[in-house]
Amino acid sequence: MINQTLQQLGFTENEIKVYLAILSQGKSTPANLSKATGLNRTTVYSVAKVLRKRGVIIEDLGATTTHLLAIPPQELRTIIEQEEKALRQKKHLVEEVITELEEVAKTTKYSIPKINFIAEDEVERYLYKQTPTWNKSLLERDGTWWGFQAPSFVENYEAWIDWYWQKGGASGIQLKLLTNQSDIETVMASKKFARREMKFWSESGQFDTTLWVNGDYIIMIVTQNHPHYLVEIHDTVLSANLRELFKGIWKTV
Repeated sequence: MINQTLQQLGFTENEIKVYLAILSQGKSTPANLSKATGLNRTTVYSVAKVLRKRGVIIEDLGATTTHLLAIPPQELRTIIEQEEKALRQKKHLVEEVITELEEVAKTTKYSIPKINFIAEDEVERYLYKQTPTWNKSLLERDGTWWGFQAPSFVENYEAWIDWYWQKGGASGIQLKLLTNQSDIETVMASKKFARREMKFWSESGQFDTTLWVNGDYIIMIVTQNHPHYLVEIHDTVLSANLRELFKGIWKTV
């Protein structure tokens, strides 16, 4: 039982052997400890050095022959006290380094993407749920909803589109989306809501996935075939680059 307890306190098997031998003898030479523990003298000296550093044994410097003594068992509390002191120092150092690292992070332009996958039965609910989040991010950037919208998205989620521009869309947000709908359909879609502008992109070919850039969010929605699904990526760098791409395409269409 005592061996297990000492192991939990961080003692190795050899350290336990030497420490208990010294404790039982009261005072002992390395030679006697070697006989008592079955360890060679070199190992005994090495272990004794560690135990002295721990503060649980001392060396009798007054004798002509090296003798090792165990301090009273009550003094084992010093082990915990030393560990607590070391832990307090580490906590202090951690707080200091956190402050310094935060300053470094503020000047470094990088991000860790957060990705959400939404299955068909949750897509519509997610559109309503995320509207305030997307609005906030849009207004923190240029206030413009960029991207490409597939006709199949309108066919399946027109109710949400109408709700957004009548109730859900925050003031100050405008939309500039490319589409491969016919020119007439595009003009009608733009006229339906004043802040919603669509452009027919003849070079889009068979592109049939809705792709939005809403502030720092990239949203991709596949609605051409079932099952529908939505992928949302929250990434400052990717969204900034994709936003510039759509701005450039918009100017050329």
